[in-house]
Amino acid sequence: MGVLRSTESLEAEIEEMRETLLRSGGIGRTQVRKAGSGSVRRRADGDSGVGDERTVCVTGGISFVGFAVVNHLLDRGYTVRLALETHEDMDKLRETEMFGEMGRDGVWAVMASVMDLESLCRAFDGCVGVFHTSSVVDPGGLSGYSKHMAQMEVRAAELVVEACVRTQSVRRCVFTSSLLACIWRENSTSRSSRRPTIVDENCWSDQRECRDKKLWFALGKTMAEKAAWRAARGRDVKLVTVCPALVTGPGFLRRNSTSSIAYLKGAQDMLTEGLLATVDVEKVAEAHVAVYEAMSSTACGRYICYDHVIRSGQEAAELERQLGLPNRVSRDAHADYPTWVELSNRKLSRLLSSGRRRCTYDIYSITQE
Repeated sequence: MGVLRSTESLEAEIEEMRETLLRSGGIGRTQVRKAGSGSVRRRADGDSGVGDERTVCVTGGISFVGFAVVNHLLDRGYTVRLALETHEDMDKLRETEMFGEMGRDGVWAVMASVMDLESLCRAFDGCVGVFHTSSVVDPGGLSGYSKHMAQMEVRAAELVVEACVRTQSVRRCVFTSSLLACIWRENSTSRSSRRPTIVDENCWSDQRECRDKKLWFALGKTMAEKAAWRAARGRDVKLVTVCPALVTGPGFLRRNSTSSIAYLKGAQDMLTEGLLATVDVEKVAEAHVAVYEAMSSTACGRYICYDHVIRSGQEAAELERQLGLPNRVSRDAHADYPTWVELSNRKLSRLLSSGRRRCTYDIYSITQE
């Protein structure tokens, strides 16, 4: 589900990805396994259907979030299989020099579409864990995220979880959702209350509210995550979801612009309610790997992930400057916004700090609306 870009933009993105690899370190060789007809075959060591405990697959592995997750996994000693959507993705990966003599140890790539169950099963075969970071994006790169794309997001989520269930080696799946799947609720705050309303992992966005306000990106993320939970319920695979805020970090304007623009639809309402938050891509990657490693003991359910809440017009103006989107977030650079809502990421913070808290629930209310 690639984004069409200019040659200049593509070259700049590749250069940033290459610099990220060099900062991460590691010299080695990436392996590519493809059948002659264009289908994908797993390595011989997966033939038994039992995966290596340190082998995982990442969908959307060259996206802004996916690329960071891959690097964190490699730094932790995992063997990473990248499930790439298009040949353009494969070419981009080659040009980063992740392939060949300047590549990273322990990473290899296969072609697999998140809309094709059989290709996903082949890609996941031999892996113990799957990180689904792939997301439907506007093919024109203009963030025209539509209601139809939201439905595609749902279908992709269902197929990814189904492929995890059908693949004998896979036991865990970390699903990248969004904070937008938690915050859009009708009359969500009571401004007469002395205490702010808490928004945490138990909160779901109201699908009717998203439809009424045409918040298709928020709707897609909400529906897709609920679809993933339904698909995993009672099945032989453990699922956790990470719900990051607006993802920022080095190069986020160029490499994450489409998702950023789509995320910010309704930004003025989010800012006014105290719900506009950001998170550095490195923290998002750290959270993904941390919850995956804790899934055998404490980790379960949903995890909200953010590191900063924007509470002033000045902060909002700075975000607009970084995005190159004037008047998208706030019309008053001097305003301060009261705290009607308090976002909570305590669950993730506890896991990152100790990892010892026992999980007492892993099923959420995901009734179809």
